[in-house]
Amino acid sequence: MKRRSLSVPWRQRVALPPSGSPPSCLPLEPSCSAAWSPGAPVETQHEEQPRPLGSNQCLRPDSCFTSLEERYGPDIAGAAFVLKQGGAVKFQDQEWIRPNKHGRFSLKFLKFQNVPVEAVDASGCAINYHGLRSLLPLKELRSLWLRHCPHVDDWCLSRLHPLAGSLQELSLAGCPHISERGLACLHHLQSLCWLDISDLPAVSNPGLTRILVEEMLPSCQVLGADWTQGLRLGPEQQPRDTASPSPA
Repeated sequence: MKRRSLSVPWRQRVALPPSGSPPSCLPLEPSCSAAWSPGAPVETQHEEQPRPLGSNQCLRPDSCFTSLEERYGPDIAGAAFVLKQGGAVKFQDQEWIRPNKHGRFSLKFLKFQNVPVEAVDASGCAINYHGLRSLLPLKELRSLWLRHCPHVDDWCLSRLHPLAGSLQELSLAGCPHISERGLACLHHLQSLCWLDISDLPAVSNPGLTRILVEEMLPSCQVLGADWTQGLRLGPEQQPRDTASPSPA
């Protein structure tokens, strides 16, 4: 079977932040204290002396995220949540923002209140179904990397449909709990032009799955297993065991 190659506008792709291994991330713990107090005055968060966040503080997607969203808008709230998980964000026409090796980051990004988030790299983060709620209001999000996320599963993929109008790049490589059923939920994302579904251990037939995803998203370049991987061979194609003696 001859597979067609699709050209992708690589110049339009958002480059990943220059970093080595994926950042270590904090779990979503409901017992964590909020990073910002809803009643704190804005003057205490001024740009001249940004307040770093400690590793013992956690942004909860329920209370603190809602407070940030009401005050600064969904893009600032979503960026803060991703940064607190150890990920990186890129606002439109700005440089990548990521926490340092101690998990701390500056609050200078609050000045981008009217600038949309265009890329999120949450690779290796402990983001789950509930945590994805912070990304769904990002109406101009073009690139999303969820590589090697231990809690991203089929249910998470079923929740991405609100991003259908903007999302162009999606990486799910190395996620241990994504199967064929979850990938079928991506049919909503017809704006995708680049998708990485390589190294998914829960996918039983990687080659056939890639073919089906390519048919489901005809305008998207799909990275993953070779289309022959996992296909069953016919009796005439089965390799012969030359080490076994022939029956008499």
